[in-house]
Amino acid sequence: MNSSFVTEFLILGLTQKPELQGVFFIVFLCVYLMAFLGNMLIVIAIIYNNTLHTPMYVLLLALAAVDIICTTSIIPKMLEAMLTSGNTISYGGCMTQLFFFTWSLGAEMVLFTTMAYDRYVAICFPLHYSVIMNRHTCVVLLSIVMVIAMINSFINTGLVLRLSFCGPNTIDHFFCEIPPLLSLSCTPVRVNEVMVYIADITLAVGDFTLTCISYGFIIAAILRIRTAEGKKKAFSTCSSHLIVVSLYYSPVIYTYIRPASSYSFERDKIVTALYTLVTPTLNPIVYSFRNKEMQAGIQKVFAFLKQ
Repeated sequence: MNSSFVTEFLILGLTQKPELQGVFFIVFLCVYLMAFLGNMLIVIAIIYNNTLHTPMYVLLLALAAVDIICTTSIIPKMLEAMLTSGNTISYGGCMTQLFFFTWSLGAEMVLFTTMAYDRYVAICFPLHYSVIMNRHTCVVLLSIVMVIAMINSFINTGLVLRLSFCGPNTIDHFFCEIPPLLSLSCTPVRVNEVMVYIADITLAVGDFTLTCISYGFIIAAILRIRTAEGKKKAFSTCSSHLIVVSLYYSPVIYTYIRPASSYSFERDKIVTALYTLVTPTLNPIVYSFRNKEMQAGIQKVFAFLKQ
């Protein structure tokens, strides 16, 4: 049973220097608009164009939706705090933010693995792709992603709800994340740390390993391509995907594999920004905007809007 005495938390944000607040507000407003509009454009383009109703683009649509939820659960509140100096968030608001962020974190990690598997099948078994990655398979894979993300979020948020917060109530972070909340608990957090560690090993390390294995098979298939131009194009796409995936998994693994007592929040704020702000902004560019079919789909959306 939750015996919390704290009714609200004070979020310190990225910096406590007033002269930097304006600069950070402009920077993160631009980052949010890029992430939100870029991912929303992908969602609209895929829904609007029947030619994009294939497993690969449905998975991209799911990734874009997850990125919208991730950034929207964090950045608007952070921008409001910078603009109004209202750095407080209610206990309920904090737990809600934690739930949606934890859900999007789990969903994105499993989605990256699912998308890598989709590309593995497409490149290594092109003649059997439509049979293996049919509509039923796509629905099953997306259902697994959502179920895993929900279980992860319910367990970790539920365990935080069981903790007692009797003061202090200052979160040295820019949003409500598990590590800074554990450091404020008045009750033992050993169970929370164990569950976070298990989730990190299974979801982050496990999914990252499976993703790398898929790309390993993809690279092996690319090496068998005879034309130099084909190899160059395939390697360019593959390498950019791997960079974004590594940029996401590495800081997540680093953040959640350690006990709460070992966190250095000044340093970890920068690390957290990589998977909460940077990756959702890069995903549309790397996975979609460089794709000719997506470009054609987006052009159709703009043509429709002009009419």
